[in-house]
Amino acid sequence: MIFSTLEHILTHISFSIVSIVITIHLITFLVDEIVKLYDSSEKGIIVTFFCITGLLVTRWISSGHFPLSDLYESLIFLSWSFSLIHIIPYFKKNVLILSKITGPSAILTQGFATSGILTEIHQSGILVPALQSEWLIMHVSMMILGYAALLCGSLLSVALLVITFRKNRKLFYKSNGFLNESFFLGENVVENTSFFCAKNYYRSQLIQQLDYWSYRVISLGFTFLTIGILSGAVWANEAWGSYWNWDPKETWAFITWIVFAIYLHTRTNRNLRGPNSAIVASIGFLIIWICYFGVNLLGIGLHSYGSFPSTFN
Repeated sequence: MIFSTLEHILTHISFSIVSIVITIHLITFLVDEIVKLYDSSEKGIIVTFFCITGLLVTRWISSGHFPLSDLYESLIFLSWSFSLIHIIPYFKKNVLILSKITGPSAILTQGFATSGILTEIHQSGILVPALQSEWLIMHVSMMILGYAALLCGSLLSVALLVITFRKNRKLFYKSNGFLNESFFLGENVVENTSFFCAKNYYRSQLIQQLDYWSYRVISLGFTFLTIGILSGAVWANEAWGSYWNWDPKETWAFITWIVFAIYLHTRTNRNLRGPNSAIVASIGFLIIWICYFGVNLLGIGLHSYGSFPSTFN
């Protein structure tokens, strides 16, 4: 009873803090001058991280097993992973872009996990025989950490594509407008050109930062995903007598691995860096959600214990 109450309190505290933090981020995004608000939001996300950590530890002690046995627990761990990645900008002040991605991701996963949709599986139960293994921590934690990193990196690539598309479109319209203006207003050409170049330089720097951190975060996530798939294969051999069974979850995990392997391969070619590789990562963003979330809607296969409650199937 005590652990259940403590878990309930930590869940709502973490969700409340994350809600406040994302609100502050939106305010600071619109008003750059409010520096104190941004500092408080960074401290708030650290408090959220420790609250979710306490929640996971409490659930671990009360259930007697690592809290990664169902969809609710995996969502909480995914939120914890986003919060962990979010702490990086706190120590590296030049990685503010990453916090704009991890903040909303943490609140969305935390909000869905604590919603009424998953009420039936909030209470931890006895592990199914297939999950009663030491490989549970290794396999599932690596997979969730991989999903979190890959989702963050993919969102950075999506942002890169949006900015690049808007930049190219505005370049087209402004170039035409600039030619018309220079024909009638020759004396303002130099001033307009300097303003145009400064704005274009800022966007180019932003695109480079998005591309740089997208590659770094996706590389980290790909490493976690690879370790998770390999450890899962070993665990599957012990539990089911085969390293690979072409289960829907396994198949989509393999597809996810292939997509991001293609992304990393495109990064080795200078001509394919930037928007070209970002397109592959954006496709990977959708593939991850199908693998992690979409397959659970089916409720079939060897990984059906991670599906929605039966009332929603």
